[in-house]
Amino acid sequence: MTIRVLIVDDQMMVREGFSVLLNAMDGIEVVGEAVDGRAAIAQVAALRPDVVLMDIRMPEMNGLEATREIVAADTDAKVLVLTTFDLDEYVYQALRAGASGFLLKDASARQLADGVRVVAAGDALLAPSVTKRLIAEFSKLSGTPRPADPAAVGELTERETEVLVLIAQGLSNAEIADRLIVAESTIKTHVSRILVKLGLRDRTQAAVFAYETRLVTPA
Repeated sequence: MTIRVLIVDDQMMVREGFSVLLNAMDGIEVVGEAVDGRAAIAQVAALRPDVVLMDIRMPEMNGLEATREIVAADTDAKVLVLTTFDLDEYVYQALRAGASGFLLKDASARQLADGVRVVAAGDALLAPSVTKRLIAEFSKLSGTPRPADPAAVGELTERETEVLVLIAQGLSNAEIADRLIVAESTIKTHVSRILVKLGLRDRTQAAVFAYETRLVTPA
């Protein structure tokens, strides 16, 4: 199936450049562009993209606010944040708001396409090493940890808790399966149950949850 992408950025050259790069990739189609967050929300409703490439710093409505509204609307679109700085506090806030990952604007065409595919699939954190560092850095700066819901955390089995910790450490399903010596399909089942029990949208939110509740302590 073709992955439908919406590009949101206030700079025309960025939008056009990403559009050319992605349309040249197999299985990816850019279905629209937006110049700010408010336009992005309207385009998501009209075009129903699979992935939204979302810039953070824009006039009118920034990418953080737009991400919150898109996620709150419970659409199927996954938000992939675009940023110039890999330790941008707004990126961390976007992950908390429900973005599925982030990508630096100087990424190569291959990294851009791979990032879109990973986020569309929803089965792995984007750029685990970088995302892990970003979550760790800003969880230390975010003040008081978000209190865990004892009932929700208590519903996790010992194995599900173990899987959640490994997700937060940036491991993919295949890597977790190798670590725990089980089938990858078993890990996928555990991940699905974790998300349902904790009321989370995807694995990125699960990783943020694990850090913020101090289930995993930033190294």
